[in-house]
Amino acid sequence: MICSSGIVEFMTETSVPVAGPLSGRRAQAARNDQVILESARAVFVADPGAPISAVAEHAGVGISALYRRYASKEELLRKLCSDGLAQYIAEAEAALADDRDPWESFSAFLHRLVDVEASSLTRRLAGTFTPTEELYRSAARAQELNVQLFERTAAAGVLRDDVVVDDLGLLLEQVTSLNVGDHERSNQLRHRYLTLFLDGLRSDSKSELPGPPPGWQELAARWNA
Repeated sequence: MICSSGIVEFMTETSVPVAGPLSGRRAQAARNDQVILESARAVFVADPGAPISAVAEHAGVGISALYRRYASKEELLRKLCSDGLAQYIAEAEAALADDRDPWESFSAFLHRLVDVEASSLTRRLAGTFTPTEELYRSAARAQELNVQLFERTAAAGVLRDDVVVDDLGLLLEQVTSLNVGDHERSNQLRHRYLTLFLDGLRSDSKSELPGPPPGWQELAARWNA
């Protein structure tokens, strides 16, 4: 997914952390930054080749205001990725701390990733910018957590033997690619098909999977701009 299927599959809704009350000007700047990041995500998921000016137009800010925060499209994409990885790591850590039945915590984790539209940026933007070393380190941490969660679930005997951890990233990409125009309906359908996928991952599934599973190197290679 470099976004864990290769920086973690997940670059998610972005947010700007705010510590304590802000002055009027600083609060407005923080709001503008959040609007810019949300607009960048919407614009680049719809069209990875869109210029940075399209983000400014979507956000309703001047191009100079955008450039004061992000000097280039690459810098903006890296920020989106960094925020997404941080959230992904937090969700994975929460899943590992979940002491419910292993299958329940595993499936709940995947459903949460759908809710925050995990995988959308990976699917659309893999290979369109050069990740930094910091992003690669975050991706490695995310993958480490993926493996821990997958192995815990597998050890409980509830996953089929021929599934590997890197199957999950492509599974999520397929689910989050579903779009029927209306966001609420699309999200409902994504959860519907994730539930069907999850049933296929269970150890009591009788079907045989064709072809070898994906590998980390195969997935990560998509991020070589």
